[in-house]
Amino acid sequence: MSKKDGKSPLISDNRKARHYYDFLEFVEAGLVLRGSEVKSLRAGQVNFLDSYVDFRADGAWLVGMHIAPYSHIGNYDAPSPDRARKLLLHSREISVMRSKVEQKGLTVVPAKLYFKTGKVKVELALAKGRKLHDQREELKRRAESRDMERELGQR
Repeated sequence: MSKKDGKSPLISDNRKARHYYDFLEFVEAGLVLRGSEVKSLRAGQVNFLDSYVDFRADGAWLVGMHIAPYSHIGNYDAPSPDRARKLLLHSREISVMRSKVEQKGLTVVPAKLYFKTGKVKVELALAKGRKLHDQREELKRRAESRDMERELGQR
């Protein structure tokens, strides 16, 4: 998917996370994938539901992201669609994010998945969870701004 094709390199956007979290910082990371997973991503077969970053002794791992099995390969070579995938980050970036996550109420969630020079990249967001009343206030604010734009556009 190059710019020549006129297609966007964006694979998917985690819009639900923007509803549940306030994003504080963003970090771009690579993702360790199998070939059939990349083909599924090119077809847009991804689901971010309940995905997050888990920090382990050997690095950072993206847990809970569902990449559907590619339909044109045999079952013998298909990786598990819900497996944990290793993130490609510098050790300094991992240690900084790990220390921030240890603070109360912060987590790292994937915000976007896109292609960059032929490689799959994930935009990670350091996020703070919203309370239910904050979510409702945000929805109310958006609805009011939409109504204002609609009224201004009619005149």
